[in-house]
Amino acid sequence: MRYIKLGSTGLDISPIAIGAMTYGEPARGHPVWSLGEDDSRPLIRHALDTGINFFDTANMYSQGSSEEILGRALRDFADRDDIVIATKVRHPMRPGPNGKGLSRKAIMTEIDHSLRRLGTDYVDLYQIHRLDSATPVEETLEALHDVVKAGKARYIGASSMHAWEFSKALHLQRQHGWARFAAMQDHYNLLAREEEREMLPLCADEGVGTIVWSPLARGRLARPWNESTTRSATDGMAGMLYTNADSDRSTVEAVGAVAEARGVTRAQIALAWLRRSPVVAAPLVGASSTTQIDDAVASLDIDLTDGEAAALEAHYTPRYDFQGISDDAEFARIMARIPGFTPAAA
Repeated sequence: MRYIKLGSTGLDISPIAIGAMTYGEPARGHPVWSLGEDDSRPLIRHALDTGINFFDTANMYSQGSSEEILGRALRDFADRDDIVIATKVRHPMRPGPNGKGLSRKAIMTEIDHSLRRLGTDYVDLYQIHRLDSATPVEETLEALHDVVKAGKARYIGASSMHAWEFSKALHLQRQHGWARFAAMQDHYNLLAREEEREMLPLCADEGVGTIVWSPLARGRLARPWNESTTRSATDGMAGMLYTNADSDRSTVEAVGAVAEARGVTRAQIALAWLRRSPVVAAPLVGASSTTQIDDAVASLDIDLTDGEAAALEAHYTPRYDFQGISDDAEFARIMARIPGFTPAAA
């Protein structure tokens, strides 16, 4: 494994990160595709064996079960000083007042709950899981700074938002001498390239590393166009993120053609394309099999030619610039589309 720095920090990370939303007790989140602890642990151990040291989760994933499963596995299989643990805060964790959001109270409460579930004294990267329109951004940024100064997080990060919003936050952090965002977790892949307009250039200029969620377009780039999976058939957010436009189909077919010509998988090609952007630090791979982990690691050995990249990019057409869900009611409506999903309980 060839480790890289996260943005302009001194933190060494693997250029593949494991997204742990897949790991969580089904009864506490996504009964159709979540993997319980017995099924999750071998995958986490396999990722470690390949040299992956970067694991990303969130407090809301399976109502905290993801953090619990990930924390126990990493404690059993790895040296804490060698691994990088990232988690997130913002979405509802319980009903009633102060059970969600990015207020100082919520952040200070949730970091302690996350540390308890993860079984660690600190996280390496603490990220805001979208913005909170109900809280002044200055309150959020100062609270995150205090989390870092208390030693509960080494670095802080953000996730999908408009570039002007991220620029404003970075400016405020510089102005007040607060800990700065080291990472932006954004939505970027061959079927969703709107971040190339403003966010990626901003991150490059500010020395912020990007951590890509949905790097395979929720699996669309890893399989033929007409194939589906159990997860894709119950994906409540798919309609918000992607279309069935001819351009998407042509891009998926181009991925298949390049993969066939090289004798590798589609996933390897789609992930290798992301590495052409110097600001992309690591894609988040939500692996439910060891093969998916091996594919991701194998993609690091593929350097696409300019001609191959041009063929992959040729059919892209602009579309809605998805920046995430900042409204709680909209979030609830989206999650309600997932069969059997259990909302956060008290």
